[in-house]
Amino acid sequence: MASQAARTKQAVSGQKLDIFVENCRRNGLKVTPQRTAVYKTLLESKEHPSAEIVWNNVKRLFPGVSLDTVNRTLLTLAGIGSAFIVEGSGDVRRYDGNLEDHQHFRCIKCKKVFDFHYPPFDDIKMPASIAAKFKILRKTVYLEGICNSCGSKSRS
Repeated sequence: MASQAARTKQAVSGQKLDIFVENCRRNGLKVTPQRTAVYKTLLESKEHPSAEIVWNNVKRLFPGVSLDTVNRTLLTLAGIGSAFIVEGSGDVRRYDGNLEDHQHFRCIKCKKVFDFHYPPFDDIKMPASIAAKFKILRKTVYLEGICNSCGSKSRS
């Protein structure tokens, strides 16, 4: 018998999948098995995967799927608001299927991206000079530094 935590996780995943399907339809996109597999890979990952990592996962189910198809699908999902591109510098583009309020920290040594949530960052006030010139659609906080694991390796 499935545990309560497992049932809750399945229910949340099902709700997110329903929102994904509705978001695709609202944007005139077909809900294909490949597109759904790409989205599910993002939902299940805690690693902020690159297109190549997603492709390696999806091609187990769909051996004929190309890296280009997965890459274009990830960009499309980001474009319709079903995923985020984790902004950064000097590394491959990473993706995040977690649409809940949170921020990112990237370790410059091991390249891992970590989620964290600091509520004051959720409502960053924009300077009037920016708000007057632009329509802000999304605000993100992205920090870079050295994670504890890499920092302790350096000290030893």
